Amino acid sequence: MDMTILVTGGTGTLGKLVLPQLKAAGYDVRVLSRRGGVSGDGVEHVQGDLLKGEGIALDGVDIVVHLAGGAKGDALAAENLARAAAAAGVGHLVHISVIGADKMPIGYFREKSGAEKAVRESGVPWTILRAAQFNSLTYAVAQKMGGLPIVPAPGGLRFQPVDERDVADRIVELALGEPAGAVPDLAGPTVYDLRELVDGYLHAQGKRRPKLPIRLPGKVGRAYRNADNLTLTGATIGKHTWEDYLVLRAAGDPKP
Repeated sequence: MDMTILVTGGTGTLGKLVLPQLKAAGYDVRVLSRRGGVSGDGVEHVQGDLLKGEGIALDGVDIVVHLAGGAKGDALAAENLARAAAAAGVGHLVHISVIGADKMPIGYFREKSGAEKAVRESGVPWTILRAAQFNSLTYAVAQKMGGLPIVPAPGGLRFQPVDERDVADRIVELALGEPAGAVPDLAGPTVYDLRELVDGYLHAQGKRRPKLPIRLPGKVGRAYRNADNLTLTGATIGKHTWEDYLVLRAAGDPKP
């Protein structure tokens, strides 16, 4: 197969799971990152800065898989990437976003919504997948909260964490298929409130902590209580559970 896929965020949590699958499928794989890297093992590393719009080398690229993201600047990064993809005649732009991007009144979600807009308006055939929060991120939050002597337990905060392995599988499936526009959201098998997630973490660690019920105020609190961060019907459901993830982490596997 003589086709090239460029991946942004190829060194991140999701990218490290996606790259081996793309290589196994027979594609030439190129990874774009700020620091570049040493090419080898079937992957070419190139240096470029999406925020500055510099070094976005897309010549000869057939498919772009945009996995890079951060707390700030996602919209601008997507605009610069989409513009370069259009100029290079890329045939398919695949973008990972988050459930509730257009609803949650939080800066991270607004950036994701802006990035989606840039992809949709790029003129490049596109696919956008919105996913729930990854198990690894949920674990980091639960770990931090579980480390407190008293765990705050805000009511009405529900999550449906999804395993990054399931997200990687879906991203690869979409990247190797035809542009599909906005596809069904991807979420985990179970909806939990935040207290249940923290309790699950504490149980896996053999710990207990007292809980302090609180109410999250303002627009953010209302959005969570309205389940604006969830897709309760019509979502694609991943196969790996939160409990599966906890078992692997408790067994010492840092990256299940």
